[in-house]
Amino acid sequence: MRLALHTDYALRTLLYLGTRNERVTIGDVAGFFGISAAHVAKVVNQLARLGYVRSVRGAGGGLELARALGEMCVGEVVLAFEGNMHLLECVGTENVCVVQSHCKLRTVLSHAERLQIDYLNSILLSELVPI
Repeated sequence: MRLALHTDYALRTLLYLGTRNERVTIGDVAGFFGISAAHVAKVVNQLARLGYVRSVRGAGGGLELARALGEMCVGEVVLAFEGNMHLLECVGTENVCVVQSHCKLRTVLSHAERLQIDYLNSILLSELVPI
């Protein structure tokens, strides 16, 4: 599995917000990780649409978590940003290949995908924040 950069930034942003007791800016997040503020802004927009963060405008505004880190698991965020996590097209789609109906590779890859997402779903974001 290889995650898209936006997924990486989403996870980093959530973890950063989870370590702060006050609202932060996109610039704070970008500066802390040394990444583009424009990319962070796009990720934050998607995180807000998905209900992971709240963006408060005006004086004293900024970003904050909309849900506690203990209510979010890594797998949930990864799937929200990545969409399907299929290793090959045939794992999630029928009639892609002439040997699909009796292909053992498809079965193995499907099982690997389930193990992967089950593991990621077993890890709460709160477990990844230093104490």
